[in-house]
Amino acid sequence: MSLLQSDTQLNRHSYYEASVRRPQPCAPLQGDVTVDVVVVGGGFAGLCTALDLRAAGYTVALLEADRICSGASGRNGGQFIVGLASGQRPYEEQAGASVARQVWDMSLEAVALLQERVAQHGIECDVVKGYLTVADSPRKAKALREDAETLERDYGFATEWLTGDALEQHIRSPRYCAATWEGQSGHLHPLKYGLGLARAALAAGVQMFEYSPVTGLHRGPTARASTASGSVSAQFAVLAGNCALPEIGPDLAPEISARIMPVGTYIIGTEPLGESTARALLPGNAAVCDNNFAVDYFRFSADHRMLFGGGVSYSTATPANLKAKMAKRMAAAFPELKDVAVDHVWGGFVDISMSRAPDFGRLDSNIYYLQGFSGHGVALTGLAGRLVAQAIDGQAKRLDVFARIQHRRFPGGRLLRMPSLVLGMAYHQLKDLL
Repeated sequence: MSLLQSDTQLNRHSYYEASVRRPQPCAPLQGDVTVDVVVVGGGFAGLCTALDLRAAGYTVALLEADRICSGASGRNGGQFIVGLASGQRPYEEQAGASVARQVWDMSLEAVALLQERVAQHGIECDVVKGYLTVADSPRKAKALREDAETLERDYGFATEWLTGDALEQHIRSPRYCAATWEGQSGHLHPLKYGLGLARAALAAGVQMFEYSPVTGLHRGPTARASTASGSVSAQFAVLAGNCALPEIGPDLAPEISARIMPVGTYIIGTEPLGESTARALLPGNAAVCDNNFAVDYFRFSADHRMLFGGGVSYSTATPANLKAKMAKRMAAAFPELKDVAVDHVWGGFVDISMSRAPDFGRLDSNIYYLQGFSGHGVALTGLAGRLVAQAIDGQAKRLDVFARIQHRRFPGGRLLRMPSLVLGMAYHQLKDLL
């Protein structure tokens, strides 16, 4: 089974898809279209890019291979988080303290920008503020506290340190011994957010085409993105397909495809548990993520379902007994939920880079790409869209801050990249357990 087939099959049982009413699909591209900018990919990054370009006066066509937000943007954990999955170290080591500080400040801007777009476009997507990072062992608690102290010392970002009774005021679980809490990050319904961005983009005049996979990209002074039934010619192109891009069009951007890896991650949604149960387990209704290398992440939905995510896969096959395995992980954190019904199980692939730092840049002077969000894409995609729109409009300085980071290819070539990553991840998961 291909990565795309696996994604589509899993997403049929998504809580997010079950809790929205999608509009009628936009028609596939037919014939030839000419615009200022063609955007490939209809997830958060592509939609935000298109919105900002329209606001700057550019004509835009957006091409999506499936439905809008049918990939990671429409089925993720729904957590918008300050900072990057990589932490600050890649920027500190490769570019110095000043650049690292710019990146940190832009990560804060990403969270604020998400909320600004929600308010500006009237997107009802169940936004809740509050975020807990939890530790499940004394060793992990020590590492968590050191990270929190470093962020406060070097970047002025304060979190609340929680143990004992203070921890119980935020999360009631026998698994976790310490946590940090901060109020800038939080959670939302990602598919409602993405569909709201799409409505705003259509209202702004973006030409949007669904079921229009791009299989060819002519490079030159005029870029031309080709589908089975048409093409879009433009002065600029933005590739925002992430790990789906090499699957749909392996010849579109081969020079960057080996710098990201598709990793499967999975979520279950319980039956509605009622507000009293939800508040008993997470009194502040925060989003939660642990600080293990292979993370568990969870939160309550607006209708009080536990949405519990985690687990990783490096093949395109859905793990066997996925529902039972995820329920077991949830019960380890919350024994009270051991026997509750699980109504939904879904998942799919996200793109990670070797360093887990985002990979933004140019292929040619007029072709840009956005990838490598590494699990931190809910907020960061919106920032990425703004940065590339600014670059196209002649203000590339902020995008170039990210482009200064060197990204390594995953070792092993196309056939051996997966096994190499499996071995590396197994090592880190063993460290988590020790």
